Parts: sequence; C-alpha cells; structure tokens
Amino acid sequence: MSTSEAWIAAWTFGAVALAVAGGTLIAAWLLRVRSRKPSEARTRTYECGEEPDGGAWMRFHPRYYLVALVFVIFDVEAIFLLPWAVSLRDMGAVALWSMLVFLAVLLLGWVYAVQKGALRWP
Repeated sequence: MSTSEAWIAAWTFGAVALAVAGGTLIAAWLLRVRSRKPSEARTRTYECGEEPDGGAWMRFHPRYYLVALVFVIFDVEAIFLLPWAVSLRDMGAVALWSMLVFLAVLLLGWVYAVQKGALRWP
C-alpha cells in the first residue's frame, strides 16, 4: 500500500466516522419526542420519586477527586500496556526494558500514595 493509498483510506475512514456521528445526531434531533403542553412537573427536580432535600450545590471532600485521579492514572497506564503487549516481539528488548521502567515508576507512585494514606477511605 502506497502512502497516497494509506492517506485516502485514513481520510475515508474519518469521513465515514463523521458522517455516522453527524447522522445519528441529526436522526435523534428529528425523531425526538416533543411535549405539546409544558407542565410544572417537567420543571421540578426528579430524584427517584423523592422530593429533593436541600440545595443541589454541596461540597464534596477532595478525597473523591483524589481517588478519581488515581483511577485515571492507572487507567491510562492500561491504555499504554495493550499496544505495547501486541507489538512487543517487533520492538525488541529496548521496548521491554522501557516498559519495565514505566511500570516501576507507576509502582513507586502507587506505593507513595499508599504510604501517604491517600487511598485509605475514612
């Protein structure tokens, strides 16, 4: 496959992806359910059939965000591992050692977070 054929395939794939995404958005807009009469029930907050208790805006403990951040970090690490594992034979020993260093840095970060108590839920 020549370079121009590869670019044509890539642009075709992108155009089809955009057409499918745009088509589904337009179809959802055209087929949406519309209410004929606005009612007061539509403007109220719905929480599993219960009346809301207090305001909707409240503060969350920063620990929630810390746990989410740690999850994202380890999730991104998993994203890097899959393509590496698929093409490890083609890349050779340098790729193996570089991924081991990457995993060691992540392991050190996890050990640091555990020692600091960042992952301990009160």
